[in-house]
Amino acid sequence: MGNCSGGSGGGGNDFQSSSSAPNQNGRKDGKITVLPAAAPPPPRRPVLTGAGRILGRPMSDVHAAYIFGRELGRGQFGVTHLVTHRETRQSFACKSIATRKLLNPDDVADVRREVQIMHHLTGHRNIVELKEVFEDRHNVHLVMELCAGGELFDRIITKGHYSERAAAAIFRQIVTVVHACHSMGVMHRDLKPENFLLLSADDNSPLKATDFGLSVFFKPGEVFKDLVGSAYYVAPEVLRRSYSAEADIWSAGVILYILLSGVPPFWGENEQGIFDAILRGHLDFVSDPWPSISGSAKDLVKKMLQADPKDRLTAAEVLNHPWMREDGDASDKPLDIAVLSRMKQFRAMNKLKKVALKVIAENLSEEEIIGLKEMFKSMDTDNSGTITFEELKAGLPKLGTKLSESEVRQLMEAADVDGNGTIDYIEFITATMHMNRVEREDHLYKAFEYFDKDKSGYITMEELEHALKEYNMGDANTIKEILAEVDTDNDGKINYEEFVAMMRKGNPDMATTRRRK
Repeated sequence: MGNCSGGSGGGGNDFQSSSSAPNQNGRKDGKITVLPAAAPPPPRRPVLTGAGRILGRPMSDVHAAYIFGRELGRGQFGVTHLVTHRETRQSFACKSIATRKLLNPDDVADVRREVQIMHHLTGHRNIVELKEVFEDRHNVHLVMELCAGGELFDRIITKGHYSERAAAAIFRQIVTVVHACHSMGVMHRDLKPENFLLLSADDNSPLKATDFGLSVFFKPGEVFKDLVGSAYYVAPEVLRRSYSAEADIWSAGVILYILLSGVPPFWGENEQGIFDAILRGHLDFVSDPWPSISGSAKDLVKKMLQADPKDRLTAAEVLNHPWMREDGDASDKPLDIAVLSRMKQFRAMNKLKKVALKVIAENLSEEEIIGLKEMFKSMDTDNSGTITFEELKAGLPKLGTKLSESEVRQLMEAADVDGNGTIDYIEFITATMHMNRVEREDHLYKAFEYFDKDKSGYITMEELEHALKEYNMGDANTIKEILAEVDTDNDGKINYEEFVAMMRKGNPDMATTRRRK
């Protein structure tokens, strides 16, 4: 098993490397080569027609948008290259998965799910950002944020092992990723140092989790049986083929043991030997450097490497363990639950922006919203197609968050755009999608056109009133408040620039959008 995968679209050892082979960036010194600005124009290519076999979306030509540079890594299903965006000159990593190698339906499903999960986890500071996905006749191309600092694995090899303070700082980022995944209904299933990249070569570079090729969506109580993961990091219940998200906590506990000591806790001459050691579960805290490591650190390792998954700490409990908080970084403030913080952000928006986001949500692709759809279904316990107040009140604590009844009521009222007392599927997507969905100009323009019915280039007071009345919110005061906030040139109507400025307000990451001709 090095990877106990039955063959995944992007998982396991696909695009991972040993300490001697580079991962996403392809070299040890953390330097990247950016292609010269005067790159040749793209060659004329035939227009791609039809839908791709893997993603089922219209085929598109990645070479029209990106210049391919040197190879960064190679795996079972394809190759990762450094690519440069033709217009912005920004560098990215592009993982190209050869479709001819995806021989069975499971391989295809794995690639599809990897794309869906990366869309679902978008926006987290410690997860590699998926920028774009293309499919042509031969490959699925995942264009991702470039991590120029190499693998955490290489950094560990170089250092031997970390001081407790440094280990805690790194480990906090790893467990933050586990917590984010679990609160979003995702199990990673292949946590190991090779799958954490450093954004830059700096000593204090943030970590970025990568390779979600073995990850799956899960619901509380769901049990998995397939043997996946990597030998040293696999949990005993995975070997027994009956496991859930607690298996990720075990894998993270193994990483912590390695960060502190420089060696894995379970060792064998071959895979079977490693598995036998894992099932025996004996932890060595006697050999160097363990005698000089604090009791608090050992306590955390033990509580994460409990043989019985029910006895293991959750990700939230790990983040609140005294050893993780000793340097004062981890405070008592509640952990960020992405869906909840997005709902709170949505609650604060004006009514025009809420309706505009609903239009964008209705136009998102299935792969972008499938993860939120799964979360909606797990809250909609009676399968009615809507979430009631009681279902929301019962569902939010399962994500690992405590809310008062009045807070749940406020979120309910905010997400219930049409005011009918329940949250339907599109309303849930609207209130919980990541705001980077607003970056795309085609999304913004489609939303603007929804209001600008006569295609005049402006949203008039009448058009605004008409659109909002469909959602029972078109009263005179609301219109007046929206115009006061959005109509910056005070001409009594909203042009495209004003609309875009409103949509981007509170979204500092957004780049400037050019006006559509």
